[in-house]
Amino acid sequence: MTIPLLIGHRGARGLFPENTLEGFRAAAALGIDGIELDVALTADGVAVVSHDPALNPALTRGADGRWLDQPGPLIRALPAAALAAYDVGRLRPGSALAAAFPDQRPIDGARIPPLEAALGSAELSFLVEIKTMPDQPASTAPAEVLAAAALAAADRAGALGRVRFESFDWRGPRAVRHLRPEVPLAWLTRPATIAAAALWWDGPSVDDFAGSVPRAVAAEAGSGGVWAPEHTDLTAEQIAEAHALGLAVYAWTVNAPTEIARLCAAGVDAIITDRPDLARAVLAAAPIDGANR
Repeated sequence: MTIPLLIGHRGARGLFPENTLEGFRAAAALGIDGIELDVALTADGVAVVSHDPALNPALTRGADGRWLDQPGPLIRALPAAALAAYDVGRLRPGSALAAAFPDQRPIDGARIPPLEAALGSAELSFLVEIKTMPDQPASTAPAEVLAAAALAAADRAGALGRVRFESFDWRGPRAVRHLRPEVPLAWLTRPATIAAAALWWDGPSVDDFAGSVPRAVAAEAGSGGVWAPEHTDLTAEQIAEAHALGLAVYAWTVNAPTEIARLCAAGVDAIITDRPDLARAVLAAAPIDGANR
């Protein structure tokens, strides 16, 4: 097999606090190829790094050190200065996230960072998800607004040459393409968004392409684009079809060593994972083609 790119999901949240500068730096030190992160917009128009549209009580403490009792305010309802008061450096004991990631090392004092600072935290490639939800439109900024703010932050960081933008809501990558056609994109899919493609893809349906998601993505992205599917049901046949259409395949979020090995053998171009340490061990043990990267 050809060795795939290894991309840390939200930095490497199986090991370090997710979507934080401290987590990104620690993930970069593992020798990965890139970092995946999520971007939201504050009330005063600052692009910040957050997966959740509202403060998550499983990983957020206030300035008084107390855990939030319930989901906090929407990111878009808080100015950046108020958002910076919250500590997201450890998982709440007893939470589902703490159970899912028992090896995560806490880094108390870690904050939700501006995207500009995040892109300057490591000299790596970044895969930036424009986190909008057309099924919950009031929870985030509009895709076009968030895309423009994220592009501006990447420009200020001098990082546009290291950034690829992606989204399940295809309005976001389209907005990036309209503003900066040279910036690379990826097109995220999962079963729920494929089933509701008219909403998430803003028009086309997989039925328009005889049920082929790779063909739907290729029609949007063109040859040389990136399809980023959920790994669970991804098959070797779909990967081969995507490659025949000129697409690279970035599979997410792949944590089990057996699944990492399966997808590498099937020819994926990138593995996005919470546990890049486990993925590196799998890759180190695997037979690699002479035509590796």
